[in-house]
Amino acid sequence: MNDAVVTLNAGSSSLKFALFEKDGEDLRLMAKGQIEGLPAAPHLVARSPDGALLTERRWEPGRLWEHEDFLGGLLDWIDDHLDGDRLAAAGHRVVHGGADFSGPVRVDDAILERLARLNPLAPLHQPHNLAAIRALLAVRPDLPQVACFDTAFHHGLPAVATRFAIPRDLAAEGVRRYGFHGLSYEFIAGRLRDLAPDLAAGRVIAAHLGNGASLCAMKGGRSVDTTMGFTALDGLMMGTRCGAIDPGVLLYLEQEHCMTPKEIEDLLYRHCGLLGVSGESGDMRALLASDSAAAREAVELFVYRASREIGALAASLGGLDGVVFTAGIGENSPEIRAAIAARLQWLGARLDPEANRANYLRIDAPGSAVQMWAISTDEEVMIARHAAAIDLNQGNFAVAALK
Repeated sequence: MNDAVVTLNAGSSSLKFALFEKDGEDLRLMAKGQIEGLPAAPHLVARSPDGALLTERRWEPGRLWEHEDFLGGLLDWIDDHLDGDRLAAAGHRVVHGGADFSGPVRVDDAILERLARLNPLAPLHQPHNLAAIRALLAVRPDLPQVACFDTAFHHGLPAVATRFAIPRDLAAEGVRRYGFHGLSYEFIAGRLRDLAPDLAAGRVIAAHLGNGASLCAMKGGRSVDTTMGFTALDGLMMGTRCGAIDPGVLLYLEQEHCMTPKEIEDLLYRHCGLLGVSGESGDMRALLASDSAAAREAVELFVYRASREIGALAASLGGLDGVVFTAGIGENSPEIRAAIAARLQWLGARLDPEANRANYLRIDAPGSAVQMWAISTDEEVMIARHAAAIDLNQGNFAVAALK
């Protein structure tokens, strides 16, 4: 009998999951899927690693379903699918760990209370992440749960990279730069050690470009600077988020448009970015296919902001040895990679057009002073590794035990 772990990534309208079997020090993906249509009409779909449909279930519309309802159904299916194996732990993506959590932690009521205090710092994500943990505690109170933080990879940032130029009493309250997408960057750092160990030991900028987007400057595989800060609003332009913005704009919205903090929050998180500039969509694929001038302007601004910030992070690193593109846009859009690379020629970067169009791993041209890679990220397996590394007897972790 083998142990298994399930990973959960809960959002406002969907809950993504993946099921892994432990085989010694390895993890084997057994199934993945999501429950979408939350909370009014939950729809569960699970597929095998090769894409074959394993199960599908719909909950009746007409009421607002609680997490306990559909999570219980998911766990019942997992028990049947394991066919005698044991579900040993659940790992959760939790966006914000604040200043306290530098690595994965087993969740209890006290931990949940501390994490809930961070809800205002990640209002789009944190409350939903924690709702899934609470629901699982209700339906499977004896199942160990592990919170894995998007901020943890950046916990060792140099102090100067975490500071805002604000009064010290506010900094003492925790108003500082944290950084996000850490699970993705942690995976990329490990993958790069396997693919290009010499580069991994050097100065690398990883570009997590998706609906949420950020950059991370890594030296020797450790984060030394990043574009997101106090919240996941900062830094690059994103699908519906504005990225870095003059604070005076927010004062203007409050004073001249009489907008409330909630209205400003909704604007900045849900109506800006690619969607706001284009007026059409926050999906890069739709904008690249569009003929409108506004769509082209949105794409141009995305590329400009990304390449501008790469230049800034190269200064933080004291030079640049490589760039890694990852996440939905970074992995799948040769057009965006080419446009960003063209703006990095001053650093000696040269893209191989054929390798880039073919989505090869390494996409720089011979003689390029900067290596360029397109590497698929896998936050789910990163969460599963942390969850699987828990010592169930002692209740603590050997985080490096699984790779």
